[in-house]
Amino acid sequence: MMGIKPRAFQTHSQISLEQLVPHPHFYRQLEAKVDLAFVRDLVAPLYAPFGRPSIDPVVFFKLQLIMLFEGIRSERQLLVHVQVNLAFRWYLGYDLDEEVPDHSSLTKIRERYGLVIFRQFFERIVQRCLAAGLVWGAELHFDGTQVQANAHKNSYVSNFEYALRNHLNILFPPQTTVLEPSRPPADMMEDWVERYQHEPPLNLRTAYVTKSTQNTSLTDADASFLRSQAHLGYHTHYVVDGGKNRIILAALVTPADIMDNQPMLDLLRWVRFRWQLKPRWAVGDSKYGLLCINRQKGRFWRAERHTTWLR
Repeated sequence: MMGIKPRAFQTHSQISLEQLVPHPHFYRQLEAKVDLAFVRDLVAPLYAPFGRPSIDPVVFFKLQLIMLFEGIRSERQLLVHVQVNLAFRWYLGYDLDEEVPDHSSLTKIRERYGLVIFRQFFERIVQRCLAAGLVWGAELHFDGTQVQANAHKNSYVSNFEYALRNHLNILFPPQTTVLEPSRPPADMMEDWVERYQHEPPLNLRTAYVTKSTQNTSLTDADASFLRSQAHLGYHTHYVVDGGKNRIILAALVTPADIMDNQPMLDLLRWVRFRWQLKPRWAVGDSKYGLLCINRQKGRFWRAERHTTWLR
């Protein structure tokens, strides 16, 4: 006989979220191993001593970790998952009948914290990994990857036009009646841009200049063209410990036209002095090896295949 499952839901008063999440679950282990209470001390100067209570900073950073572990790129989508996932609710401390934060609140919190707070959070986590003996330190791996930005390539204009648009927005706010609120007549704009956009400053004419130093996206000022020239994006650079735990020791986000090898030496120096490490060798692809030969002329570095030994 074929069974049919009716959709008849009842209100239960004896069910606890603590019982519904199994004990060997990943987020139970994460909660037991990583105590994020220290973030309250990091962000305490950013809050007033009185007024309506905000979202707990610990909850905010736990939401960022969930985005990382689950591969979620949208905070709007993140909160949808939190709404229906029992393990996420347990990790954040929100009961079944509690309303989860709104995605717009996360945007405001991120803007309030800024890059400094996120950097301090990252360094605190690495410090705990060092204290737990998870970092080897004798070998460093360097690599980079490109990330597409949420910006159209047609928004990429010269810095002169970018500054001109901002200046005209100040002179002619959208509330006033002009031909076009955010820009002058088309013929005047094209004439000015045609005259000045191809003339870089005098101190840059004889040096190599990346596209991101001469052009800016009106949608995302930090993005530049990827290698395919079809999309705008960023270039993320990582320094990973060569031990079996593969702890990320440094991360840097640049415009997409900054190649892998350009910030390598700076990242290496930062890792060595910040974490007091003395690596014996660094590992990267052939592009990193070429940088070591060209920059140091073989005096301090010797490149062989994909590995560079430190003397």
